[in-house]
Amino acid sequence: MPSVDQPTRIGLEQALQIVAARAAQHRLPVETVSLADAPGRVSVDDVRAPWPLPPFANAAMDGFALHGADLPRDGERAFALVGEVFAGASSVPDVRAGQCVRVTTGAPMPPGADTVVIKENALVAGDRVLVNAGERPGANVRAAGEDYAEGDLAVPAGTPLAAAHLALLAACGVAEVTVRRQPRVAVIATGDELVPAGQPLGFGRIHDSNGAMLAALARESGARVVLQRRVRDEPESLRGALLEAAMEADVIVSSGGVSAGEADHLAGVTRELGEIHFHKVRLKPGMPTLFAGIGACLYFGLPGNPVASAVTFRVFVRLAMRAMLGVAELPQPRHARLDAPLHKRHPRAEFARCKLYSDANGVQWATVHASQGSAMLRGLVETDALALLPEGEREFRRGDVVTLWPG
Repeated sequence: MPSVDQPTRIGLEQALQIVAARAAQHRLPVETVSLADAPGRVSVDDVRAPWPLPPFANAAMDGFALHGADLPRDGERAFALVGEVFAGASSVPDVRAGQCVRVTTGAPMPPGADTVVIKENALVAGDRVLVNAGERPGANVRAAGEDYAEGDLAVPAGTPLAAAHLALLAACGVAEVTVRRQPRVAVIATGDELVPAGQPLGFGRIHDSNGAMLAALARESGARVVLQRRVRDEPESLRGALLEAAMEADVIVSSGGVSAGEADHLAGVTRELGEIHFHKVRLKPGMPTLFAGIGACLYFGLPGNPVASAVTFRVFVRLAMRAMLGVAELPQPRHARLDAPLHKRHPRAEFARCKLYSDANGVQWATVHASQGSAMLRGLVETDALALLPEGEREFRRGDVVTLWPG
């Protein structure tokens, strides 16, 4: 139902709360995929270890398995070599007092043995192995269940699955995992001035960089881009594009057309089609950002300047997709120290583009890029982090700590 009133010029924190709450109501459906197709996907269920990991005591090094109580306290002792066991062995010999068995890394420990003397610390003489004093009982053995006990929580629900999680799932015998479906994203770049890359520019025209950038940001965020269009600044064209996108996507992301200019029609068109949750945030760059619902879709109308478009995608759209995927935890905030004074001359919150480096003591520093204009791609290309400068005018000194925006 079209909205009448909506929050406007709200603070960053309120905007983030609205996005998170609305997106959580649009939780994506589940599907089952193979581990090969699971990287980057978000798990739905808790996975617990079905057995101990490792499932049996095994050698942590190549060497000789023996009973630790038999190790010499001084001098050396000869052990009778009674066999060998390799990783993957289906049977192993017993080890009695004064005996040892040659083992390789990962081999199951023979009954009666609780210690491995690495081969570099032993001397083989025929069917005997000489071991000097100084070896530690229990050394170089991985106990059954030392990594995960049976029933331990291995992968919690809401985990974005990285390579380490997939290794753990495979170790637990899991071949398929239940995950949230990837968000389907539609990208719409608006503007009469836009020309596709590769085509010549006429007077007053620019190449469409936002479409390529937003589609790439969506894919980097684990989404599938199902539609990508350029649309003229005409109400009917915009209305048709939004309705088409709403039929195919979970999230619509547009750039341009949300400010207060004569050709900025998207707020009015969106009001006709759905419900605006907020329009305009006390934020630099990104003040004109619009967030709405159109049918079953979430819609983000981002500013047309490329830096503002990229920043608001990273701040708002990624947050929404994490909530839709049921990600249990947001990335932990990181911090850095400003390496030069900074005068913030406006009351809005600001995301300053900066370059990070660490000094000899491991302290992380942030260099704020000289190109902070919202239309200047150089400020994006030559930086690797967003430093959040809170609301209010403020003098920042060298060494002041700033929060680096996650994601």
